[in-house]
Amino acid sequence: MGEKKYFCEYDDNVTVSMLAGRILNDPDLPQITSIIVGMWDEEMWDQDPSVILQMIIDNKEKFQHVQSLFIGDVDSDELEISWIKQGNYEELLRALPNLKSLKIQGSEDLVLGSIDHENLTELEICCGGLPVSVVGDLKNARLPSLESLVLYLGVESYGGDCSASDLKGLAKKDLFPNLKTLGFLDSEQQDDMVRVILESDILPQLETIDVSCGCLTNRGGQLILDAVDRLGNLKKLDMHYHYMSSRMVDKLKALPFEVDVSDEQEADDYGMWPMITE
Repeated sequence: MGEKKYFCEYDDNVTVSMLAGRILNDPDLPQITSIIVGMWDEEMWDQDPSVILQMIIDNKEKFQHVQSLFIGDVDSDELEISWIKQGNYEELLRALPNLKSLKIQGSEDLVLGSIDHENLTELEICCGGLPVSVVGDLKNARLPSLESLVLYLGVESYGGDCSASDLKGLAKKDLFPNLKTLGFLDSEQQDDMVRVILESDILPQLETIDVSCGCLTNRGGQLILDAVDRLGNLKKLDMHYHYMSSRMVDKLKALPFEVDVSDEQEADDYGMWPMITE
């Protein structure tokens, strides 16, 4: 079977406890290696997924074969991303030593805690505002096998209080010796995030850089052009959803690796906005 999504819909009269029971008692569970959890409660705006996380922890022997978890696969028609309450993932990661991929959507009350995981290769946090406390958890993490780290930074009004200096302390080779994909995206200061990645000692090993979905301007594009001699290992540069000029876009398209510069934006009367906020 491979992958399965568990979720409820409005008017289902389903609570988070009931959904946790569905997952645990699903006869297909032994064949499911990728679990996706969508809307977990009819009143999800007031309910975090802690019951589901604790169910997995309490029954960890039944989840050792699971390689991928996505908690919070909810679209804006169901609930705005900034309204999604999250939980504490420290014990969950400890309970699932074979887990390879973890994706979390939403950042309110999100805690990664003390992370020491030998086999996790992918971590993605998608939100409208990433708390600096989560970045602090990652700086103290031990993730020797991590190959892909993607962080949506968002805006301050929705909890995104990370600065470029905070991210600079995260983009380090000694933290993630096997990292190949790095994404600092969806930021109001997207040009600064480009600079952080380009100035990091992890740059030579990166094959994919994602600086998309934010307020990226010609300044950020020029930083890339000026650094092309140091991007010999790069295979893909994702810059989609940006505020760069057509002339800059043409220059970037000519680079000797795959470049996504689609979805050009124009500033409105209020300025520029990242793609994902509320």
